Amino acid sequence: MLSYLKGTIVGTQTINSNRIILVLEVNQVGYEIQVTSRLVADLKPADEMVQIYTHLNVREDNLSLFGFSSLAERDLFRQLVAVSGIGPQLAMALIDALALPDLVQAIVSGNTKLLSRTPGVGAKTAERISLELRSKLSEWREQAGLTTIPDATPTINIQEDVEMTLLALGYTTTEITKALQAVGQNTALAKNADAEAWIREAIAWLSR
Repeated sequence: MLSYLKGTIVGTQTINSNRIILVLEVNQVGYEIQVTSRLVADLKPADEMVQIYTHLNVREDNLSLFGFSSLAERDLFRQLVAVSGIGPQLAMALIDALALPDLVQAIVSGNTKLLSRTPGVGAKTAERISLELRSKLSEWREQAGLTTIPDATPTINIQEDVEMTLLALGYTTTEITKALQAVGQNTALAKNADAEAWIREAIAWLSR
């Protein structure tokens, strides 16, 4: 019904510490749109026009607008809510927790530990998401023009050990993903090198 809205930002409000409502004025009408913190961080100054892609969620007692920075992000949201047991709030949390290419890669590769770090996503839910969307997203990300994460990253078992260690050291999921991609491309590490080698190289890259 509403593909996108273009207007000026009136303001944002955080509800229950995890829901961000953005008010966008379009032709003197204010629309309340739930967005991610990632979108808010990338917003232009309030006096400039912004375009937000939207999804209208219809329930018996409520109509809600969800907003996204790109068509690809909105498409992924729609695929997530099509999974059994995944509602719009959980889909938004997943999109907010990981950058779009990283989220798609985690689903396609079956990295359930990474997915389950999103609040509200347990191991069984992560497995269901990966099982139902793995093949669809493998093809879709090429069509959507998303950069495919290189195969130079470590094997899944090693990657999980590396990620857990780096998270314990205080690095964020996004920082870790970028480090592993960079290290895999720029060093002679093999995919099956031991976890300690990947950890050393990743820390060195993150400490630059």
